[in-house]
Amino acid sequence: MKAMAGVSTIATSITSLAGHLLRGASDGRLLVLIYHRVRAQPDSMFPRELHADTFEWQVELIKRFCNPIALSEGVSLLEHGRLPPRSIAVTFDDGYADNATVALPILRRHAVPATFFVATGFLDGGRMWNDTVIEFIRGAPGDSVNLSSVGLGSEKLGPPAVRGQLAEKILRHVKHLHPAQRSVRVEALSGGLDRPLPDDLMMTSVQLRWLVDAGMEIGAHTVNHPILVTLSDEEAKMEIADSREVLQRITGKPVTSFAYPNGRPGDDFGSRDRDLVESLGFERAVSTLRGVATCNSDIFQLPRFGPWGHTPEKWLAHLLLAFRSQA
Repeated sequence: MKAMAGVSTIATSITSLAGHLLRGASDGRLLVLIYHRVRAQPDSMFPRELHADTFEWQVELIKRFCNPIALSEGVSLLEHGRLPPRSIAVTFDDGYADNATVALPILRRHAVPATFFVATGFLDGGRMWNDTVIEFIRGAPGDSVNLSSVGLGSEKLGPPAVRGQLAEKILRHVKHLHPAQRSVRVEALSGGLDRPLPDDLMMTSVQLRWLVDAGMEIGAHTVNHPILVTLSDEEAKMEIADSREVLQRITGKPVTSFAYPNGRPGDDFGSRDRDLVESLGFERAVSTLRGVATCNSDIFQLPRFGPWGHTPEKWLAHLLLAFRSQA
């Protein structure tokens, strides 16, 4: 197997054993995987984040040992008690361009379906607030940076990995602000940089249609990726409904699935938001609460799982443990 060529004989044996055990995993459970970016090459600021070579062997293992299934079909079969064993639904959040340019060819090569949840406010040249922070820190000159605009002090800069840790610190600090307040602070932070920040990180409408033409599912992920609990009732409704409207207009297809931004029940979205999604006519919604969906799961806050083992044997072992966990 080309994607597994670099794996040692021992690791290959462990992978095969985990796969064998996985085939005996419990039926009636849907494991929904969550991804964001799939970079073409490793990022020196975030060396452990996903890139093409890693995603290749992950998708290969999914195809070899599991039953990859579209999210909509998987949830329907789960509800009717007809779900195949070891069913996995692959999902992506946010709408990064590399989903279309890097991930899509890999998914197509292995015939694995996926659902892409897109925040529509960043299509066609937009940039998510977190990427504004990341790219500012990546390009900030000198040995230190003044972060008073985001409520922090002066911080030391350093090699790429240190800059990555600093960017994550800023993201945690401002993530749960109201979107308008967060935007003002982040834009003030990046305003002093003497070079433009990238405007090609997110998908274009054309790339979105590539996904649809390849048979992939598209889901809504709000317009501006806010933390929904910070919004008024009307703001939350507009974010959810308008994102679906934009996606349906671009793709010409119905959009029936939704993903809550950030996705932690209670912290990021609440019962109001869950009920809004149902009342607006969506058929299912996914959270980021770790777990595996069963017939007892609420289909409007389905759990998702991110097995981030960085070797095939560890990654596959995480899948095995998830499928064998108690319902």
